[in-house]
Amino acid sequence: MKIARTAEFRLTVERSRFHALLFPAADEDEVAAMVKRRRGELRKANHHCWAMRCRNEAGALFEGSRDDGEVGHPGRVLLEVLRHEDLEGGLLVSRVFGGVKLGVGGVCRAFREACEGALAAYRSPPTRR
Repeated sequence: MKIARTAEFRLTVERSRFHALLFPAADEDEVAAMVKRRRGELRKANHHCWAMRCRNEAGALFEGSRDDGEVGHPGRVLLEVLRHEDLEGGLLVSRVFGGVKLGVGGVCRAFREACEGALAAYRSPPTRR
């Protein structure tokens, strides 16, 4: 299922802040543009980890992920979530380090929880302003 709209979620774990963004993306260039935009918006973020699942012109599914130097391979964790939910688009989680090291397991849990929060926000009906 293609992601139709953007959804965001914020999570704080041991003073580190995780900003998750689920968004429509047709290719890796669109994901790169979103990462660049988030780098500008969240200047204090140390890592911008992402995953994507998209279809090429022939209709074949292709996937990609990036850890951006974070421990524990969170890009793979994000890709697993997209695969499990059978979603096509991008998932980006940016981390602002809070001064407490979480360890590999803690980082993976925090990234997973942040992206699951973005999925929950996506599934809830959008609010009208």
